Amino acid sequence: MFTGLVAGTGAVESLQRDGDGVRLRVRTELAGELAPGDSIAVNGVCLTAVDPDGRGFSADVMEETLRRSSLGPLGKGDEVNLELPLRAGDRLGGHVVQGHVDGTGSVEAVTEDGFARVVRISAPAGLLRYVVEKGSIAVDGVSLTVSAVDDDGFEVSLIPETLERTTLGAATPGRVVNLEVDVLAKYVEKLQA
Repeated sequence: MFTGLVAGTGAVESLQRDGDGVRLRVRTELAGELAPGDSIAVNGVCLTAVDPDGRGFSADVMEETLRRSSLGPLGKGDEVNLELPLRAGDRLGGHVVQGHVDGTGSVEAVTEDGFARVVRISAPAGLLRYVVEKGSIAVDGVSLTVSAVDDDGFEVSLIPETLERTTLGAATPGRVVNLEVDVLAKYVEKLQA
């Protein structure tokens, strides 16, 4: 389990593709905190660390994950958001994030709003039914508050800290982002069915 509070970023060092998936290698200072088999969220996708060393880690990404997330189009040198899992006793500063991406959206517009930046993201209707104004959503693994929502997408407002510490500071129209809706909304729907 994660909280959506990004611990740092990393850079894609390599991607080895074969017919069964991708072996992703990420360079990051956080690798020193990883042991083989540990979970780590990469742009909000929970992956298992393989061969961590002082410089980085590898992870195997299966086809299901490549289809559902924005990890498939990554290339060498691309920056990614990274988060280590929540430990018992840690503060839950964001919201409950599983690292199970529900789908992707696309950045439609980016506008300045004082010291903040408003990012509008289009999303499939199947995901938007779980998105509510002032509710939580994870975008590329970052826990954010929804500032507006309509039938085609939603908006989030990014403070300077988020702009500086995550890859969302470089978001431009057309960028595909991973989306994980609040799991509580999905459970409520299931219980009412």
